[in-house]
Amino acid sequence: MPKEFHFALTDNEKAVLHDLARRVISERAQGHNIGSPGAAPTKLLGEQLGAFVTLKKEGRLRGCIGRIISDMPIWQTIFDMAQEAAFHDPRFPAVADHEVSQLNIEISVLSPLTPCPDPQLIEVGTHGLFITKAHSRGLLLPQVPVEQNWNREQFLDHTCIKAGLAPGSWKDPATQLFWFQAEVF
Repeated sequence: MPKEFHFALTDNEKAVLHDLARRVISERAQGHNIGSPGAAPTKLLGEQLGAFVTLKKEGRLRGCIGRIISDMPIWQTIFDMAQEAAFHDPRFPAVADHEVSQLNIEISVLSPLTPCPDPQLIEVGTHGLFITKAHSRGLLLPQVPVEQNWNREQFLDHTCIKAGLAPGSWKDPATQLFWFQAEVF
């Protein structure tokens, strides 16, 4: 069993990250040129962990982009990934200015990835999955199977599908399966 992920942001730090994401999306949607977010306002926001920004509009996915592993502070990662999710997710057109106020912004800060020793240990709602085989890779955040009402095997199969692999590919010895936890807010 992996170590529990003990990274915990304060309510204020979570609010600051949400405000940062919304501000940068709003400014870009209005056509403003934005620079750097500056220095992280707290020590914790200077930690280097992966993170994803998920955008939903009226309960539907509107963009989701992140970094599994980051070599920059979470503060910078959220600044960058908010822009990527809003304007560069290839599944969606760029967010328009009139949509910004309708966006629900969800941030997921990821623990380090570790090899999953046994798929039977995966807990739906606790673990996120990353699967790789040859040149195929796919990741699903811990909240996805809960939102979709999937069981463990469906979660594993859909992670394969996300990677462009056939369902059940997680059973293939050539497939590598990693798990992680996330603080989602």
